[in-house]
Amino acid sequence: MSPSEPIHTAAVGGGLIGRSWAILFLAAGHSVAVFDPDPAAERRLHDEIEQAWPVLARLGLATGAGPIEDLAFTGDARAAVDGATFVQESIPERLALKHALYADIEDALLPQAIVSTSASGLTLSRLQEGWRDPGRFVLGHPFNPPHLIPLVEVMGNERTAAGVVDQARSFYESVGKVTIEVRREVPGHVANRLQAALWREAISLVNEGVATVEDVDKAVSAGPGLRWAVMGPTQVFNLGGGEQGLGYYLEHFAESYHGWWDDLGDPRFDRATIDRLVSGVRDVVGDTPYAELTARRDAVLTEVIAVTRARASR
Repeated sequence: MSPSEPIHTAAVGGGLIGRSWAILFLAAGHSVAVFDPDPAAERRLHDEIEQAWPVLARLGLATGAGPIEDLAFTGDARAAVDGATFVQESIPERLALKHALYADIEDALLPQAIVSTSASGLTLSRLQEGWRDPGRFVLGHPFNPPHLIPLVEVMGNERTAAGVVDQARSFYESVGKVTIEVRREVPGHVANRLQAALWREAISLVNEGVATVEDVDKAVSAGPGLRWAVMGPTQVFNLGGGEQGLGYYLEHFAESYHGWWDDLGDPRFDRATIDRLVSGVRDVVGDTPYAELTARRDAVLTEVIAVTRARASR
């Protein structure tokens, strides 16, 4: 695979994540075949391309008036992967369903094709059970929406053919993504575990009456969330130590952190907690339509990503 040249890709699954992947691949100049058994998914995809294209152009990730001539839609998974050198699988996270798909498409794939799954809750080893030969099958977990959020977590293991993880990362980076390699299998991979840890304490603070849902969210978005858009937490705390760095910071605050960690909550999604969170979100968003909420999010994300991309290119 030569990521510097236009290639034929497939987005297997035309749901929220699959449509976003298809938009990104089209923006990068690749032809895309999209599979989804729901005929309405094609109309949704065209609508989202129209909405996303100006945003991607603003970020320098798309050129031209539109990519419709490079887009095909089919209800046949085998037809979608025919001739594709990179396949992004994003069907619902049900193991039996994914295994059935893999069995259906395996002998229709090009020998050099890479198949990457967007799975967030299923592990690579369980997914590999659906393949006769999983050598060119990897995990490629994005963050929603994939056409905007740069991160992709890529993982292979001892059953993955040599070089395939590197090839997958190279392809993703050629379409504007930022990749990390997950080196050991754990549920939730890396980024989902990090956000789950933060959300667990956010929920605990709400349950314990420390702050409202609205104020807890503000505490993140107007506080550490802004720093995390620039650098990760360990680098943030390295700066917290001034010119003497992380070692100095830890010498002064280690015991404070030990005390905070010991006091962190461990909530569960019981009925009362669910109702409390849903009510808290409703207090903030009211009856604002989903489309308006996502448009607001994407408008701000576009500005943040544009700034961080410009900084990284210097």
